Amino acid sequence: MDALFSLAGLFAIAFVAATILPAQSEAALVGLLVLGKQSPVLLIAVATIGNVLGSAVNWALGRWIERFRQRRWFPVSEKALGRATGWYHRWGRWSLLLSWAPVVGDALTMVAGVLREPIWSFLALVTIAKAGRYILLSVIALGVL
Repeated sequence: MDALFSLAGLFAIAFVAATILPAQSEAALVGLLVLGKQSPVLLIAVATIGNVLGSAVNWALGRWIERFRQRRWFPVSEKALGRATGWYHRWGRWSLLLSWAPVVGDALTMVAGVLREPIWSFLALVTIAKAGRYILLSVIALGVL
């Protein structure tokens, strides 16, 4: 039962961390890896799925929320959104490979929705980016390198 709770917690933290809300999924993943009670592959998969689904929420928000960009409560700063839009215009969908990055990654996933990136290419690129980050972090945390 403890394993289920820790996996659910990791999923929830990874999901929230990918949205505009502040959270640290990396710390949760490393903590669970160090405990060694679950398979690293399972932990990476759960964190990746949660994080990608959180990014998909940003994409969906971008599809309809952009019209509220000038409102004070808008979830991404004008500066971060402008920088992400510039990268997206310059690099296109490939900029989503930076979706793992703090601050700008959330904005990139929202910009992808604003600019109508198809969901399947969005999910593929964001999954590569998020899984790659968690795999690298896990390799470092477990001392494999």
